[in-house]
Amino acid sequence: MSDDDASAAVARWRETAPDAVLLDGFHALKHALRFNADVRLAVSSDRAAVLALAADLADDVTDRIGELVTEVPLETLRELVPRIHPTRVAALATRRGRGANVGTLAELPRRAPVVVLDNPRNLGNVGAVVRLAAGFGATGVITTGDTDPWHPNVLRAGAGLHFATAVERLPPDDFPPGPLYVLDPEGDDIRTVTIPDDALLVFGSERHGVSPELRSRATRLLALPMRPQVSSYNLATSVAMALFHWGGPAGTQDPTPRPVGA
Repeated sequence: MSDDDASAAVARWRETAPDAVLLDGFHALKHALRFNADVRLAVSSDRAAVLALAADLADDVTDRIGELVTEVPLETLRELVPRIHPTRVAALATRRGRGANVGTLAELPRRAPVVVLDNPRNLGNVGAVVRLAAGFGATGVITTGDTDPWHPNVLRAGAGLHFATAVERLPPDDFPPGPLYVLDPEGDDIRTVTIPDDALLVFGSERHGVSPELRSRATRLLALPMRPQVSSYNLATSVAMALFHWGGPAGTQDPTPRPVGA
């Protein structure tokens, strides 16, 4: 890559960044491409290492990564991103449109639950839940409150898998149809309940739990098994337990993630 190529890439990056989402690191770029994200451009301070990583771990998208990645000096990469990922690559992609997300969440019949995070506060936890939802083939992830589920820190924790499921912030009145199964310590033991495919699985914030408003709307309250004197699970752990219970030990539901709108 010539100096002119690097300069042009930097100019495009600065022009594109305000309206794009940051894909931080190789795995985020890989997953975004696999699920048909509109990746605008990518930069790296070691293009050869990125292509070697792609050949080793993601040969299905290696050619596309080769087309996208422009090498820039390490000092320039430091100027373009808040912090450099260990894989030394970053990319910009178009955020999935609200209409596409809402359409996917509302589509019936629903083959997998929607995960609802009620007013989450920890951005890393939200990203971990997006990653879980994509892996389990959940229909999507809804957040309430003021946290943007497409925040750069959420995207970093989600490893690019926002493009493998529907991720949107919605007020309760705009939730898609379906029974509300709310996780609550006073609920029925989740092991005794069959969770329907069209359920909305509601999880409270790390500190305050589910809001009284959503709790009052619950079709059913569910409780995760927990040893006495243990106060709580991590949010992502709770979501994983509930989705695993929904899927069943025999994997009766199809766990394959799909692109939004597919």
